[in-house]
Amino acid sequence: MLKKLASGLRELMKKLLSTGHIDEKVVNEIIKDLQKILIEADVNIELVFKLSERIKERILKEKPLPGFTQREHAIKVIYDELVKLVGEKQEILLKPCKILLIGLFGSGKTTTAGKLALWYRKRGLRPGLVGCDIHRPAAMDQLEQIAKQISVPYFISRELKDAVEIAKQGIEKLKKADVLIFDSAGRDALDEELAEELKRLKQAINPDEVLLIIPADLGQVAKKQAEEFHKLVGITGVVITKLDGTAKGGGALTACATSGAPVKFIGFGEKLDAFDVFDPKRFISRLIGMGDIEALLEKAKEVISKEKAKTLQEKLETGKFDLNDFKEQLLTLRKMGSLSSILEAIPGLGMALPKGIDLSKEEEKIKKWCVIIDSMTKEERANPEIINSSRIKRIAKGSGTKEEDVRELLRHYEQAKKIAKMIRGRGMIKFLRKFGLKL
Repeated sequence: MLKKLASGLRELMKKLLSTGHIDEKVVNEIIKDLQKILIEADVNIELVFKLSERIKERILKEKPLPGFTQREHAIKVIYDELVKLVGEKQEILLKPCKILLIGLFGSGKTTTAGKLALWYRKRGLRPGLVGCDIHRPAAMDQLEQIAKQISVPYFISRELKDAVEIAKQGIEKLKKADVLIFDSAGRDALDEELAEELKRLKQAINPDEVLLIIPADLGQVAKKQAEEFHKLVGITGVVITKLDGTAKGGGALTACATSGAPVKFIGFGEKLDAFDVFDPKRFISRLIGMGDIEALLEKAKEVISKEKAKTLQEKLETGKFDLNDFKEQLLTLRKMGSLSSILEAIPGLGMALPKGIDLSKEEEKIKKWCVIIDSMTKEERANPEIINSSRIKRIAKGSGTKEEDVRELLRHYEQAKKIAKMIRGRGMIKFLRKFGLKL
């Protein structure tokens, strides 16, 4: 998500890590680069300059905490201030509740309803979807399709023309659901008709949460929209969608944080599982290339057993794995999501990945690599260092691939070992724990 912003911040972190001595000249250069990165991400200029002043003052005047080098202190200051910039982590209701989703036309409310339902279902609660958008012709069909896709009960009506009546019937029909999620109508602008309908819906539903759905491409305009909806129905939080496809995401995040409307969830892709709680610490950690092992392990727990998830963590930290382990991790990665999102969650790897690398092509190769590994002998899988030219030729023939494909697999395996060694050797886990990250 936010690829341009992430790329800029990671280059900045690499520059800082390679700096020998931190003095005022170096700090001024870092601040100048940071200002450019944030302004290009559509963050409010006034906010950027206030942030810059705080960072400069803290780096130069604050004494580093025990165990911190001057460079680590500078990184921690930047990290802390960026976390503050995007807001605080909000409490998420994990109990029976009713949630009303509101927002303008095209913000992604219906898709978000499905994503939210899936998120709650994965946490052991029984969600239900109610379609209250009577204005958009395809709204009911879309909600029905999404509900069936994720196997969640739903209520829609193509006959009723009153959103409030649909909501009331939905509450009655879906009594067994723990979490009722209501999708509402939107407009191109917040007009009187929409305002009146939302007020009536809120009164009829009496929701525990009123979540405003805002697309990231609104940028700084998100602040005004959040304030208007908050005055109208008293929103309890914001969901920012489409964070994967815009350069203005930084503006939307910071705008909501300064509007008094806290961001609770973020959507970062078209898939229904491309959705998560907005945790500022983890978000910024991932953005600047320090990874998010916590999210990685949560994802792993969804597709593999607790024991295997623990093993995955150990292998990432120790680097002790052979080609059997490598294949198992490749298969796990395919279940866990895109390769780019997984690799970026590994501590330090975000900063280590070459700039502009296209990971989509790498994902296509995973299936081929698994076939190649299957064509090896047990001894070769357990001891890859014995694989020589003649063995490569035999493996390629047996797997129906080219010799260069086998060599490419072995290179990636070696790279994976080096990355794991880098994480362990540089004390990356210990380093990240200094920042208060749970690893």
